[in-house]
Amino acid sequence: MNDIAPASRTGIQSFFLPAGAAARPRIAGGEGIWLIDDRGNRYLDASSGPVASNLGHGHKRVLAAMRRQMDQAVFAFPMQFESAANIELSTRLARLAGPGLDRAFLVSGGSEAIESAIKFLRQHAVVVRKEPSRWKVISRQPSYHGNTLGALAVTGDEHAHEIFGPLLKSVPRIPAPMTYRVPENHTAESYARECAAALEAAIRREGPDTVLAFIMEPIAGLASGATVAPDAYYGAVREICTRHGVALIYDEVISGAGRTGRFLATDHWPEGRPDVVVLAKGVSAGYAPLGVVLVPEAMADALAEAGGFMNGFTYFANPMSCAVGAAVLAELEDHDIVGNAARMGTYLRTRLEAAQAASPLIGDVRGLGLLMAIELVADKDSKRMIPLELMAPYRLQEIGLRHGIALYCRRTSRGAYGDWLMMSPPLNVMEEEVDLLAEKLGATLDDYAKELRAQGVI
Repeated sequence: MNDIAPASRTGIQSFFLPAGAAARPRIAGGEGIWLIDDRGNRYLDASSGPVASNLGHGHKRVLAAMRRQMDQAVFAFPMQFESAANIELSTRLARLAGPGLDRAFLVSGGSEAIESAIKFLRQHAVVVRKEPSRWKVISRQPSYHGNTLGALAVTGDEHAHEIFGPLLKSVPRIPAPMTYRVPENHTAESYARECAAALEAAIRREGPDTVLAFIMEPIAGLASGATVAPDAYYGAVREICTRHGVALIYDEVISGAGRTGRFLATDHWPEGRPDVVVLAKGVSAGYAPLGVVLVPEAMADALAEAGGFMNGFTYFANPMSCAVGAAVLAELEDHDIVGNAARMGTYLRTRLEAAQAASPLIGDVRGLGLLMAIELVADKDSKRMIPLELMAPYRLQEIGLRHGIALYCRRTSRGAYGDWLMMSPPLNVMEEEVDLLAEKLGATLDDYAKELRAQGVI
């Protein structure tokens, strides 16, 4: 068992941890899939942090690229200077993303990228398409698209909107195609058809000539724990958007950059290919702030000819971040990291399903590639949830640290859609490391099950 130091009441954690809360370890180093605290305790990174550290920690190739860029130019404003790192990263992105996603607008993270994608489409609609009536963005409930006000506006989280709603522009929302907790008298497939029909109905209700875009996560990440819709959903959504002239945005902040065993999650469903893709997190593997908006060349060129994209940030297309992103993508291509994600994802699923059979607390195992999650329940047959006030995922995080495993979750709408933990280790994880992950997860679940039995919950 690891010995965790007392919590500090200064620093960033003081904004999140109430007095008396269990401490978070103080990071001192990292190597591969392991994080190391200042007491020498080692923690297996079972989630790649917040599903970001796709190449693990201390990666020599990425660190070398950072050092080289430090010796050249750490900062240059892209409205004044081009950078070789920007060109290399953009070229690699276009090649990996494929036709129709040929141009990359580079920012500092996912929330910036989401807002930039929406602004790009709005300006294109007004200036190029001459359709100023199009401004509404339809999103899903639940969903997660970021924490800045624009990104939060299109995020489907009732609790967040209770607090921040007066600051936000309300957008239409339709149900997301959940697969574990589906409405009565529905299968996952029939519910997905109903969710696609809800998009059609929402466009008609709002007025097709007022709807700019529909934004969705092809694999839901931090809102519902790696939910993958039935295959037919993706083509149905694409057809509806095309018919009404509505742009389709895929938020691949979590699912992109190889996480699912393809470079983009959309590659699993070519019939559902979107107009715009947003990337972040894994595209720089957590080594530098970076977000990406991928758009068609024709749209970018048309907007440039009409005066240029009215958007920019101090650190957009930052040379250091671009150098990191280029090194990460080079590693993915040179060492079949995406293929490893597919193979290890299959193996991880078998180990998680074995854990599900052994533990009373796992109701569902879902996901694709190395974007997996387990849903926590108090009773498998009824899918009864562990009482929300027990904050089960967060308690499991605390227990996990004692067992040397770092776990991650994000509760949406106060847990109304279920409690889950992400199982998303770095994409270069090896089979024996997946075995260790399963072993430590099993011990963590066993300890928590004993607690819940003592409390009469299970």
